[in-house]
Amino acid sequence: MKPTLPLVSIIVPVHDGARTLPAALRAIAASDLPREMWELIIVDDASTDDTAMISAQFADCVVRLPGRPHGPAYARNRGVEVSRGPIIAFFDADVCVHSDALRLMLDVFANEPDVSAVFGSYDTAPTAPGLVSQYRNLLHHYVHASSAGDAETFWAGCGAIRRDVFVAAGMYDEWRFARPQIEDVELGHRIRTIGHRIVLRPDVQCAHMKRWTLRDVIKADFNDRGVPWTRLLIQLGALTRTKTLNLATVEKLNTGLVWVVVLLLIVAAVIRDANAAFAGLAVLLFVILVNLPLYGFFRRERGVLFTLGVIPLHMMYYLNNGFAVIYGGILHHVIGEPAPDALTQAYAEVGVEMWPPVPSKGKSAGQ
Repeated sequence: MKPTLPLVSIIVPVHDGARTLPAALRAIAASDLPREMWELIIVDDASTDDTAMISAQFADCVVRLPGRPHGPAYARNRGVEVSRGPIIAFFDADVCVHSDALRLMLDVFANEPDVSAVFGSYDTAPTAPGLVSQYRNLLHHYVHASSAGDAETFWAGCGAIRRDVFVAAGMYDEWRFARPQIEDVELGHRIRTIGHRIVLRPDVQCAHMKRWTLRDVIKADFNDRGVPWTRLLIQLGALTRTKTLNLATVEKLNTGLVWVVVLLLIVAAVIRDANAAFAGLAVLLFVILVNLPLYGFFRRERGVLFTLGVIPLHMMYYLNNGFAVIYGGILHHVIGEPAPDALTQAYAEVGVEMWPPVPSKGKSAGQ
């Protein structure tokens, strides 16, 4: 008797994830979608801890990648290569998906046949304590909850794509994104470019387990999001386009205004001009007023003291964005597009065939 193929192939890339992986895999196993309808493929990206042993307790297939870590783009592509389902679901190794997440994503594909990809959101109950961790995860939830509907991007923390569309789009760009960055955002752009629809459904949720420090937030927003995002937008000729890649005009405005605040306060301190200081404070008040809906959400979820504590963090977020845009622009015009190391590039150019394969650049973001 011919074996029945799964409807969904779940891909979980992980590097040294022994701390969060057990909870993440237990959450997947608790899905209310019947077990025979999905397969679980875990891609162990050169872990040095007990990731492989933990994975073997839950997975239908564990792909172990040797050598140094290749990044989630490369790992997800390898997982897809050994998968069998017509729908590919991607979950991060540090999230606990809600039991209905898979079913809700499949409902979207079944009820909206023109949808090629769907993704969800973090919930309002992140497991990591602390002001920074709670702020970071709640901000993500708010942005996604406020952006339901058609999207320009994709999110691989909790999302799914039709296999044929994923392949047609060129899969993840594992050459450009050799570490966790905006590989899913860039993939989403290519999916939209070839004419497919992506939707954000905030009711598809997961709890994030990542513990954030202030240093982690600054580094991630600058190195792994802001700078590569700026370089991608410049490459596409879309840095100032209003809704490109879900960058709302108000966020660009807030970023610019926070920089105006800083410059005015510097001028006030240098020339001892009270008018410049008052002007800076007035602009800062305007930015806070623009963000009142967000701060109201924080107040409802965590109270007044929490909200007062995150306002400086949020202003720092805008300031960091400005630095990223400036630095990303410099890198684009001085260095050019990101390139792989010399050995990888040499292997790719001569067409070396092996498995796991040499990182592939795939289709250009501009195609």
